Amino acid sequence: MAEEHHGGAAPGISVEAESSSEQHVSSSRGAMSREDCVEGIRSALKHPTVRFLREQMEKAGCQVWPRLIQAATCSAAGGYARREGIKVCCNHMTLQDEINQVIIHELIRAYDDCVTKNMDWRNCAHHACSEIRANHLSGDCHYKRELLRGFMKIRGHEQDCVKRRALMSVKNNPYCSEAASKDAIEAVWNICYNDTRPFDRAP
Repeated sequence: MAEEHHGGAAPGISVEAESSSEQHVSSSRGAMSREDCVEGIRSALKHPTVRFLREQMEKAGCQVWPRLIQAATCSAAGGYARREGIKVCCNHMTLQDEINQVIIHELIRAYDDCVTKNMDWRNCAHHACSEIRANHLSGDCHYKRELLRGFMKIRGHEQDCVKRRALMSVKNNPYCSEAASKDAIEAVWNICYNDTRPFDRAP
């Protein structure tokens, strides 16, 4: 693995380009090159929300380890795993905004993993809560992004989007069936949707 160091945007963090072990992983049409993706991750580290989240993690005593973010080839847009960090799946990235969103979304999940006592990703309610927060607080469900996805509903679009995208993620958890995922999202919705930490309010 060749380690890539960005400029002075966030001292102590490096962007690593991972050699993919996955074969025959599909790519989005017009996906950017690995080099452009790594450069996009470096740029994302300068984004105000990314910098804020990193600062808040450090204040909370969370380990922001050097290889926090990897440029990878994988089956989804991105992901976070304990002790592995964040993956940005370059084969699905076409725009800088997409890289920014993946990193912000996954940093919120990393924050939750650090500050939530007894966080268990095998627990459907725990996973659902973090996905609700990440989709709500990251801007993933801004109406302009929803319009680009083909969802034209304006009134109530944001909460519908958060629930839809949270369900997509939680039901991929091998410990959570689709029915269990739906039940978990409904059970924790009010508490987790209104939990805006580390922001004062939803951005």
